[in-house]
Amino acid sequence: MKKINIIGTSGSGKSTFARKLSKQLQFPYLEIDAIFWGKDWYWPSDEEFFADLKNALDKEEWVLDGNYTRTTSLKWETVDTVIWIDFSFVRTLYQVINRSIRNLITKQELWPGTGNRQTIQRFFSKDSIVLSTIKVYHKNRRKYLKMMDSSEYAHIHFIHLRSPRECSQFLNEMNPRQNS
Repeated sequence: MKKINIIGTSGSGKSTFARKLSKQLQFPYLEIDAIFWGKDWYWPSDEEFFADLKNALDKEEWVLDGNYTRTTSLKWETVDTVIWIDFSFVRTLYQVINRSIRNLITKQELWPGTGNRQTIQRFFSKDSIVLSTIKVYHKNRRKYLKMMDSSEYAHIHFIHLRSPRECSQFLNEMNPRQNS
């Protein structure tokens, strides 16, 4: 494992897992949301975004967390491992609500240097991450299962983790020397 993409619906815990795995393997941690979002919720063109992502992925080793289906061909061009964090709908929804409320209360900047923070307006808007999770959870499950079975991605080793316990067990068993 040298190039790893952690995927999962918003709230699944992919960022937390990816940070832990990158630290354990001593690989650079890349957060696709931090690559995408600009200051004041700036939404870059695909041309800008893809160039930034391609530049970020131009390393020998990395752990990337994030989905962005339109970037799959770019991300998975050189990826060797995809880890899907696939907790139950109830757990995922609980986690995204909890995180959103925590970010709302703390006013913590979501991605350094952007000034982007959770607001009450955003929490209840059509752009709400909670609403997005509700809308896409089951769609994502079908999509990821199909992708895992696709011959197009036969070169990728898929790991499907279905619970926090499986995630912890995976991390506990991971040896930094096994990353070849």
